[in-house]
Amino acid sequence: MTDPTTIKSWHAHIYFDADTVDQARALADAAEATFDLAKGRVHEREVGPHPMWSCQLGCSPEVFAELAPWLALNRGELIVFAHPETGDHLADHRDHAVWFGGFLQLELDMFG
Repeated sequence: MTDPTTIKSWHAHIYFDADTVDQARALADAAEATFDLAKGRVHEREVGPHPMWSCQLGCSPEVFAELAPWLALNRGELIVFAHPETGDHLADHRDHAVWFGGFLQLELDMFG
């Protein structure tokens, strides 16, 4: 069993496309206004392992405990991918991930 205290932080990635970019911006802005988190750039292209356009929300484990149910109830039709940051990027993205609203195949080759 892995000790949850190895989680240093969480990333939640809001996925969107050209038709839902405004919804994604509104969700990310509302999350930033509601929680103590770091909102990343709204990437209107695929970045890193992400198979869609995305915006990252970064937060502490304590904030994620509140953010996760909020995202579940407020994401609308958007897909949200969340993963812990333990230092093992491959496992964090592949084995420890949480999906809201769907599942997409990530490009994990970059993690070795």
